[in-house]
Amino acid sequence: MTYASPVFAHARPDSLYDLQIVQNKFSRRAADAPWYVKNSTLHRDLELPTISKFMKDASERFFDVASNHPNPLLVEALSYEPPPPHHFCRRPRNVLIDPSDDLTAKVKILIELKKMVTD
Repeated sequence: MTYASPVFAHARPDSLYDLQIVQNKFSRRAADAPWYVKNSTLHRDLELPTISKFMKDASERFFDVASNHPNPLLVEALSYEPPPPHHFCRRPRNVLIDPSDDLTAKVKILIELKKMVTD
């Protein structure tokens, strides 16, 4: 999944949601957490990013490395103007400007609160 993460920028959100369900089930089993523990709490305690956050971070790293590549053809292929929001075609870099999903936003808030409490 790490290797192909820039490709997931083209994936439909419900496909990533299905992967998120699998990750939630595995993390719940690994932590031996009961059913009533929220997924956001589980991700915070395990310090585990959500699938969409992981894909976004991996895509960001990929585009950063590719933009600094010595091959000018690769660098030229990465520079483009993003299409308007109502455009039907998604380019790989569009995933970087997409808003976070609900679970990722909740995990981010919980991580910030945890940092405030421990400081």
